[in-house]
Amino acid sequence: MIHTYSGETIHFEIKYKNRKSIAIRMDVYGNVEVQAPKGTEDEKVIRLLEERWELIQEKSKEMKDRLRGQQEKEYSQEEKVLYLGNTYPVKVYQDITIEQDYVVFDEKHINVYVKQVEDGKIKQALKRFYYQQCKAIVEKSVKSYQSNFKVKPRSIRISDSKTTWGTCDSQLQLTFNWKLAMAPMKVIDYVVVHEMCHMIHLNHDRSFWRLVGKISPDYKEQESWLAQSSWKMNI
Repeated sequence: MIHTYSGETIHFEIKYKNRKSIAIRMDVYGNVEVQAPKGTEDEKVIRLLEERWELIQEKSKEMKDRLRGQQEKEYSQEEKVLYLGNTYPVKVYQDITIEQDYVVFDEKHINVYVKQVEDGKIKQALKRFYYQQCKAIVEKSVKSYQSNFKVKPRSIRISDSKTTWGTCDSQLQLTFNWKLAMAPMKVIDYVVVHEMCHMIHLNHDRSFWRLVGKISPDYKEQESWLAQSSWKMNI
């Protein structure tokens, strides 16, 4: 079926089943399926769709964008980036008097100040900002969880890894991916706890996961966020 509301059109399929309430489901391709009790009138389904219209459109777009994968950002256009789990618009300003390009976050925008308005320069400034923020955030998180461990990390570094969010080696050196600064604080804390637990257990055995679960009981939710959202953590 097709329905248009608020200038937007949605395609959906209705399946009538032996159930008590209406459920709206979406597959990995962004297709909408409505499961309704047998005998439900179409008008009732339409009303529910309209009530949840904004959320359905948002989720459908996200699913389709995820299938497309990471897209190259063009900062000459209106672009948005993630920071601590929220999406903010990037505003670019040219200032030929500055010695080094820099970024200022004002709670509403990611403001980038550059000598030359070029995508490469903007990305360099953003990456430097994320590196700095990630280092400060991670160090604070490590400090807050240190009371759970008898050993301390020897060093904390930020990296540009393409495959891991964090690592801990046998020398107790912790390394974290700069893109973590794009994740919600709960996710960052989980990755920190995960790597700190490796100071005790270098592998992923049962003892390791018990310790992770003891300190971060909801760690599976944070892993799920990373699995579902890592595709959009880019600049």
